[in-house]
Amino acid sequence: MPYICPICSAPLILGDKSWACSQRHQFDCAKEGYVNLLPVQKKKTKDPGDNKEMMIARREFLNKGFYQPLSDKVNQLAVQHHPQAKMLLDIGCGEGYYSHRLFEAMQTSAEHCALYGLDISKSAIRSAAKRYSDLHFCVASVFEMPFADDSIDLAIRIYAPSKVEELQRVMKPGSTLITVSPGPMHHFALKQKIYSQPRLHPQESLLLEGFNYLKHESLTYSLSLTQEDDIHHFLNMTPYAWKLSDMQKRQIIEQGLECEIDFKIEIHQREQSTAD
Repeated sequence: MPYICPICSAPLILGDKSWACSQRHQFDCAKEGYVNLLPVQKKKTKDPGDNKEMMIARREFLNKGFYQPLSDKVNQLAVQHHPQAKMLLDIGCGEGYYSHRLFEAMQTSAEHCALYGLDISKSAIRSAAKRYSDLHFCVASVFEMPFADDSIDLAIRIYAPSKVEELQRVMKPGSTLITVSPGPMHHFALKQKIYSQPRLHPQESLLLEGFNYLKHESLTYSLSLTQEDDIHHFLNMTPYAWKLSDMQKRQIIEQGLECEIDFKIEIHQREQSTAD
């Protein structure tokens, strides 16, 4: 197990129902199977991350398969670029949709691989652990990841923030990182309903110190939503829910929603030398 103590960075060892380090810092396993590695003193709010409503909306939306093309593409690139990866990490994993599908895809090429999912949202991690018991989930900050140095073979980061120094630390030399961010036209039709002069998302490549930039791919298609529940879930899982008036939401539900999906997928390889 690659977990390290979020307080002193010593290795964590799993006991009966808790993780503990040599300095006797202890972290109990929840009944759902996850471990909370976000110490109270490192929380900026009482319940950081996406709230339960946003988590449920995203879970229900993803379960309908509206973003399955993205999951399929990420998994295809993972198998292509690092087929024998043993230690997998989903940075900002949410409720585990992408984590679970990546794990299934990688099992076809890598024997005995293990996947770890990390998110600061306790409600999201609780949901993920209940649903995907064969994966390992923890509540933790993406800016202080509780993983040992050079422990990860393959990581995905879908819409999550991160700190490059932490990526450099946890990723093995030669490991693969796949990042996903909005492409220029992502959700543009919806943005037109909110802003008088909507801006395109930036097109610049994400260059990370200590990583070789291998390639980028665009994934574009049209999203068409006609069911009220689907539109509700889509709006509530995004920041747009706060920017639309109730009248605008009613109009979208009555008319249906057609908007562009535009994902930018980038492949990074950790440099072989550990000197940064």
